[in-house]
Amino acid sequence: LVALKDGYRESGESGADLLRDCARRGMKATRGAGSRTAALAMIFKLVESAQNRWRAVNAPHLVALVRAGAPIERGQLVERAEAVTA
Repeated sequence: LVALKDGYRESGESGADLLRDCARRGMKATRGAGSRTAALAMIFKLVESAQNRWRAVNAPHLVALVRAGAPIERGQLVERAEAVTA
C-alpha cells in the first residue's frame, strides 16, 4: 500500500489529487533509477529467486482440463454423475 485517501467515488480528480499528494511528499523522486535494461535484469533475478519456493506442477496432463473448468480434487479428475431423467 503506497497511499490511501478518501475522495468522491473513483473520479479522475480524486486520483489526480492522490498522485499530487504523493509527489508533494517526495514519492515520484528517485535516485539512480538506472536504465530499463537494469530494471528488467533486477526483476528477472527477483522472479528467479522466488521461483525456488514455488510449488511445481506435478500433474501437467491435468492443466488443460483445469483450464477448461473440469472439477479436480486432490489431483484427481472428479467424474460428474449424469443426471437421470424419467
